[in-house]
Amino acid sequence: MKIENIKTLGELKKSGYESKSIKDELRLNLREKIKSGKPTFEGVHGFENTVIPELERAILSRHNINLLGLRGQAKTRLARKMIELLDEYIPFVAGSEINDDPLKPISRFAKDLIAEKADETPISWLHRSDRFFEKLATPDVTVADLIGDVDPIKAANLKLSYADDRVIHFGMIPRANRCIFVINELPDLQARIQVALFNILQEGDIQIRGFKLRMPLDMQFVFTANPEDYTNRGSIVTPLKDRIGSQILTHYPDTIKIARTITEQEAKLDKVQNEMVYVPSLARDLLEQISFEARESEYIDNKSGVSARLSITAFENLLSTAERRALRSGADQTTLRLSDFMGIIPAITGKVELVYEGEQEGAAVVAQHLLGDAIHTFFPAYFPKIEKLEKQDEKTAYTDIIEWFFAESGFELLDDCSDEEYERILGSIVPLEVLIKKYQPQLAKEDKFFMKEFILWALVEYKKLSKDRFSEGYQFKDIYGSYISKL
Repeated sequence: MKIENIKTLGELKKSGYESKSIKDELRLNLREKIKSGKPTFEGVHGFENTVIPELERAILSRHNINLLGLRGQAKTRLARKMIELLDEYIPFVAGSEINDDPLKPISRFAKDLIAEKADETPISWLHRSDRFFEKLATPDVTVADLIGDVDPIKAANLKLSYADDRVIHFGMIPRANRCIFVINELPDLQARIQVALFNILQEGDIQIRGFKLRMPLDMQFVFTANPEDYTNRGSIVTPLKDRIGSQILTHYPDTIKIARTITEQEAKLDKVQNEMVYVPSLARDLLEQISFEARESEYIDNKSGVSARLSITAFENLLSTAERRALRSGADQTTLRLSDFMGIIPAITGKVELVYEGEQEGAAVVAQHLLGDAIHTFFPAYFPKIEKLEKQDEKTAYTDIIEWFFAESGFELLDDCSDEEYERILGSIVPLEVLIKKYQPQLAKEDKFFMKEFILWALVEYKKLSKDRFSEGYQFKDIYGSYISKL
């Protein structure tokens, strides 16, 4: 018989079912996963040798956990992944507000029902997907929300005295008995509300309006917090921190490869977009590098963090920019262009906290600086380094390209030009083709035009060419020619 088909307390006892606490449940299932070599937090990347081992140790130690890290570091995702370490189903007394264990009831309702019906007490089964509760800590959260309060309507309807504990309406925490309960952004919770958690974490007591109920709630608490919250908005009171078993520090991806994996996993793209827009590998790397540059930028407050969501939403915007361009030109397929990166600016500007210098520059200008910095960082990995100072009349790998621009007075590249026109314009710059054949001979044919544009943008970053934005696109020119034209 499947355990879900067991409907009474008597049948449950005959089945040999044994109660265990949620912390033991998590611990035992984690042990099995580790022994079998299965991934414990599948889909969370970059934490394999840092955060996940610490989290596993905390679970094995039966600790309540505080995940401390900047925004966009998968703190809540880790907490949600913990439900996969729970048993698939657990029994509870049917009708119980707090998921009473039929073998170890703690509420008055469950105890009275079992006393009345004994082995005929009806039971229900709770799936692990329903054993996750989450509350965002905001300044307006009250003790009544989390723990409970006296319900005068219940007292009136049942004709009960306020001295009777049946008039209590349980809050979110008692209702999450035998579940994982997550409080996000814990420092935002007012200190007096944090104090109300002391006994729940340590002794299992809850106090409501003068009632002292000995209710050993069986819960796994997971808290999340941003280090900046300790100074900006609030703090975790010291006695509460003392009652949290393990505090685990999260972090951003360490490498472009890990960042790409996260972005490609999380970006919400449909089949049409994926089939319509070809994205060169270099473009994916550049996109991730923008976040890395943002975390080091002098214009951005790095203490507030640069969320992994920046890369995810920027990637979605990037493909949508290319998709829109292709639709306007009537094309069924297109290849991403470097100029399409201008479409990601709205995804960047709302996700970075600027310092004073950044505010002076403006969010959109800072976003363009980040793209330029990413290009500047990647270019030496593909082509010879461009020196700031060169000897007069010394020929470099880029001399022919610069001379081409001097002779041809540059060109204009429109945002919405067709792929044919785009390739014709870049194909007319013969020295670009020569440079790629010499230094990137293995480059895939479909990546070639993106690489050509990448070279031009890099030469602009290294002050060898000039690039001017106008309403419909870009104009690339020889840097000295642009000076002369202004005279």
